Amino acid sequence: MEVRAELKYTKSHEWVKEEGGVWTIGLTDYAQSALGDLVFVNLPEAGDSVEAGEVFGDVESVKAVSDVYSPVTGEVEEINEELLDAPETINGAPYDAWFIKVKDVSGTEELLSAEEYEAFVASEE
Repeated sequence: MEVRAELKYTKSHEWVKEEGGVWTIGLTDYAQSALGDLVFVNLPEAGDSVEAGEVFGDVESVKAVSDVYSPVTGEVEEINEELLDAPETINGAPYDAWFIKVKDVSGTEELLSAEEYEAFVASEE
């Protein structure tokens, strides 16, 4: 399981990276591995609001459909259109295959450091 030190994480297995006030969100390596081969992604539209801890989309694998939760509250600035046509890129490179970019962000209190996330995952197994 790869965990990158420069990212923040959630207990629902999303990662977050903040750059210049824009927060990029994706699924962790642990999550994509647990889900298996992803075949479909459902994302919000640019301009939609997302709320920390609330569902903003879902992913479908050969096993099941799983919700994806927003780690932060804010407005969707951009979605990764490439995932709509090639959801399998999440399995191949989960930290490059981002889902959405969010601006005007608040609600970051629950984010975990890489060390905290690794400890959380270890406690779940």
